[in-house]
Amino acid sequence: MCLDNFSTGKRENIKPFIKNKNFKLIEGDIRHLKDCKRACENINYVLHEAALGSVPRSIKDPITTNDVNISGFLNMLVASKHANVERFVYAASSSTYGDNKALPKVENIIGKALSPYAITKYVNELYADIFHTTYDLDCIGLRYFNVFGKRQDPNSAYAAVIPKFVQQFIDYKSPVINGDGSYSRDFTYIDNVIQININALTTSNKNALNEIYNVAYGQRTTLLQLTNFLKNQLAEYDKNINKVEIIFGEQRIGDIPHSLADIEKAKNLLNYNPKFDVETGLKEAVKWYWKHLKTN
Repeated sequence: MCLDNFSTGKRENIKPFIKNKNFKLIEGDIRHLKDCKRACENINYVLHEAALGSVPRSIKDPITTNDVNISGFLNMLVASKHANVERFVYAASSSTYGDNKALPKVENIIGKALSPYAITKYVNELYADIFHTTYDLDCIGLRYFNVFGKRQDPNSAYAAVIPKFVQQFIDYKSPVINGDGSYSRDFTYIDNVIQININALTTSNKNALNEIYNVAYGQRTTLLQLTNFLKNQLAEYDKNINKVEIIFGEQRIGDIPHSLADIEKAKNLLNYNPKFDVETGLKEAVKWYWKHLKTN
């Protein structure tokens, strides 16, 4: 069962599953409780990945971000409780660490939120904990660190940095790095994220339930390093990309300077074993981007 309103996703991404008898699509909105209840009927496990991402979007429109990320999340929890769901696994966020400067980030130490988006994701964790203690709904929160991979849309107004920069390099346009490029992130390839989601759904370790986990590779990469990785890998397909200049702009409001995850907890309790470091993941992603973005 898949519930989506396609506000940020594309139907073509689930096209291969449509004819599968075990797959059912409900086009609806998590802001509507009736849609959530319908999606949870006869369901044992829920993977809640729906949210409005993007710090800049939340700063520009905090009300919609709140409606989707908090009210929508609460609707899904209520629907899951109503349907007697066994386990609720949800996407949390590394933005929850806020102004905490300590590196690496450890799950039990957070800071002050720096954006409306970060507030909504922390509230998700609080609600999940309440639904466990009050209604006995087992939950697992996965704090994603800068996930990237195939099928990310470079044309969205709030596109993630990697697909956006890839498209710009392909078009011989200069990517603009916010700040001097020294800010760093723990960029995390999608296959690592899929692995831990499956592990969270299937684990038989009772000690792993009702916990929060960092989902990352455990490696810090600066924005300048990332941009150069992309440039060099794309230049293998088109040498003219080597001539594209990288530009530096103003620092973005609400951005966390540095992010690096401690993933020991996920390794120990969820048997998480990420296979893709940032360069390996970028090679896989760039291969897909070149094929699909170059022809569009």
